[in-house]
Amino acid sequence: MRLDLNTHMLEQLNLHFISAASGRLLGGLLVTLELSAIVMVVSTFAGFAVAILVMSPFRLLRLPVRAYIEVFRCTPALVQIVWFFYCVPVLFNVFWEPFTMAVMALSLNLTAYNAEAYRAAIQSIPKLHSDASVALGLNRWHFNRYVVFPQALRLALPVLVTNTIGMIQQSALVALVAVEDLMYVTKSIASSTYRPVEIYTVAALIYFAIAFTLSRVVALIERRNRQLMERA
Repeated sequence: MRLDLNTHMLEQLNLHFISAASGRLLGGLLVTLELSAIVMVVSTFAGFAVAILVMSPFRLLRLPVRAYIEVFRCTPALVQIVWFFYCVPVLFNVFWEPFTMAVMALSLNLTAYNAEAYRAAIQSIPKLHSDASVALGLNRWHFNRYVVFPQALRLALPVLVTNTIGMIQQSALVALVAVEDLMYVTKSIASSTYRPVEIYTVAALIYFAIAFTLSRVVALIERRNRQLMERA
């Protein structure tokens, strides 16, 4: 009986429908990739700056940055996205398009997570490098730019890519605030055609393909780091 039911369900699937909807899905995917790329670039550099600030010896500088990190790491991404979309215009009289709001919310969220990854990486850099930079006459800006950042980026890269995978998955939430990403287009097609099984399955496979590819990149980076440590 169960076999007959599964066979019937497979017969009901309309694979030609997926081909017809591929153009709209591709458009939504491009929006998702554009959004994710912008957030990734912004948070990669902003995360390092925040990590430097949170390690500052000055409490007046360190405490607000620490509070920012904790707020964005301890509240749901959905709440953050909805808050930016609905509350920023009311509180600050600022009206931006949904895509811009989504970039801001996701960038602040990912920056908070990346800052913690950078902080751990910076703490693992030998103090001898700091002493050498002083001997070479490097100021704090040049030390952070040319000595700390390259090493911290290499050490934190697996975690940064892992955080990016999570961000791409969370980016589906921006569909709730009318950003026409992959999830928004998928929901729209499913609602208008009454074919949720096919369209949501394809969307899930697309997200899986992106995340799986990036997870392989993480494994490659980790293997490369282990090899470098063994040679050192």
